[in-house]
Amino acid sequence: MLEDKLYKDYVEAMKAKNREKSDFLSFVRAELKNTAINLKKDKLEDAEVLGVLKKQKKQLEEAKETIKDGQREEARQALVKEIAILEEYLPKQLSDSELTAVIEQVIKDTSAASMKDMGKVMKEVVAKVGAAADSKKISDIVKTKLAPK
Repeated sequence: MLEDKLYKDYVEAMKAKNREKSDFLSFVRAELKNTAINLKKDKLEDAEVLGVLKKQKKQLEEAKETIKDGQREEARQALVKEIAILEEYLPKQLSDSELTAVIEQVIKDTSAASMKDMGKVMKEVVAKVGAAADSKKISDIVKTKLAPK
């Protein structure tokens, strides 16, 4: 399970005295624990862990974007390192061309013709790609494909 892998990597980082990684993984583990408490569970399923990790990555990306170039470069670099650590646990993201191909195939399969069919297309695409693509990115591509020309 993904939660167990996170714990194992946390312990290894502690033993290796890798303070940055161990501190960040400790924070992530606390987020997982809080989510488990909120869901009234002892252990989270991998899908739930992935949800927490994706949420954390999104927050880090947003924080990184708010830091202006040249200002607080040290903080920006720390965020980049934390994002890289998170990406070790997230599935490989599809490229734009791969995602577009999946979306085009779903549009063809569902005979979607207009924006009214967006919900149906989104549901199918998300079911196919799972955590391998950001739902915002999927939504943007689906909108461009279904928009009237």
